[in-house]
Amino acid sequence: MSVKIIEVKESVFKNNNERADILRKRLKDEKTFLLNLMSSPGSGKTTTLLRTCELLKDKFKIGIMEADIDGSVDAETMKAAGVKSIQIHTGGMCHLDADMTAQGIDELGTSDVDLAVLENVGNLVCPAEFDTGAVKNACILSICEGHDKPLKYPLIFETCDAMIINKMDVMPYFNFDMDQVKEYAYKRNPNIKIFPISAINGEGVEAWTDWLTQQVNDWIN
Repeated sequence: MSVKIIEVKESVFKNNNERADILRKRLKDEKTFLLNLMSSPGSGKTTTLLRTCELLKDKFKIGIMEADIDGSVDAETMKAAGVKSIQIHTGGMCHLDADMTAQGIDELGTSDVDLAVLENVGNLVCPAEFDTGAVKNACILSICEGHDKPLKYPLIFETCDAMIINKMDVMPYFNFDMDQVKEYAYKRNPNIKIFPISAINGEGVEAWTDWLTQQVNDWIN
């Protein structure tokens, strides 16, 4: 007697991918660009977003969705800086999927948002597994984390269109090999764009925002 096997994980991902495509089409119709920003906790996502908004606030209407298991610190930080923001609680989940992202978009609204950014839950594993419906994916790797992360956590680098290497200001104090991290990242994804920056002092941020500006304009125009 044969046993029926149900591939639950495959079914879940297929369903999510379909919903992600629906969300992307909606965003295209509403002329809103969604960036999914992923990284480990403490890599500097919020500080990088503050710098990004500072440089792009005169070009685009920006809205931020801050996703965390609990708390509202990041959303309050963005709001205090004058950036439209909402907080998403995941109820203990370590990632957002397309449905959760769509709920966030509903609350954020798109009528006055050209560029929406999802600051995903701090995690190098789970967020990379789920298509959120974003137009582009980006990750942040901080100098403090080490240059070997593309070897240890391949999926996030394979799924991202851009990698920001943050905290360049502390590079002299860490054994971080820039050539090696680029080699490892390109091994995982030959097309990934790499932007070394310091979100604290602004070093390299303009190159990142120039790339993002082009992506947004290509989508909404």
